[in-house]
Amino acid sequence: MQQDQLDRFERWFEDYTSRFFGDDEYVNANLRLKQEHTRRTRQEIHLLADALMLDDRQRHLAEVIALFHDIGRFPQFVKYRTYNDPKSVDHCQLGVDVLRQEGILNTLRREERQCVETAIELHGRKALPSDLRGQKLLLSKLIRDADKIDIFRVVIDNYKGYQADPDGFLLEIELPDTPEYSPDVLGALLNEELIDYNKLRTLNDMKLCQLAWVYDMNFSVSLARLRQLGFVERVLSFLPQTAEMEQVAEKILGYLDARLSSAPC
Repeated sequence: MQQDQLDRFERWFEDYTSRFFGDDEYVNANLRLKQEHTRRTRQEIHLLADALMLDDRQRHLAEVIALFHDIGRFPQFVKYRTYNDPKSVDHCQLGVDVLRQEGILNTLRREERQCVETAIELHGRKALPSDLRGQKLLLSKLIRDADKIDIFRVVIDNYKGYQADPDGFLLEIELPDTPEYSPDVLGALLNEELIDYNKLRTLNDMKLCQLAWVYDMNFSVSLARLRQLGFVERVLSFLPQTAEMEQVAEKILGYLDARLSSAPC
């Protein structure tokens, strides 16, 4: 894969996503959010690729995956007015379908196209399949980490904006903003388990689910990036000040410190 192909993919992304903007500012604001998220996820995956000393071919493929990983979000939001997959459609599979229908990946070699499609299809799964191997596994791990790093940035900005002006906030808040959090969600986090999105009932559940993502970060450089940016601490600050949430903070920060002190990369 060559740099000129990556440049063409970038131009196509801008052209394709621009099709979905219209007169509805609520829709436009949420689409802009995904455009900006995509650009930053490319930056994050580039940083990870540098830290892991990947070769040029791997770097280029990783950038293509980051560029297209959320392409399904654009038709999803215009049609359903939500990014909640269980309430609408699997945006990962939709993204692969869009890429195939548009034929944008046809210039890639077959094995490269398969790597890109597999990583996009799997990037939103609760966990990766146990039989995934080789480049598909590496690239799938990369996009999942890079995506999560920037989603932390996105949700922190969203929580801050929503807290400051709930009535004027234009972006989607998928769950009720009530003081409660579900015992099952809390228990899963404290047991170092990933949390099923279908079990989320409140905005606090969503915050706990996002904190549990640290258990699913594949590379220590990704955890170091979260630590460097202070994202985990920021999400913790938006939770209720209770003894149980202090236990959550101790658990998550302790897990981060343990992983960073023991893993080489």
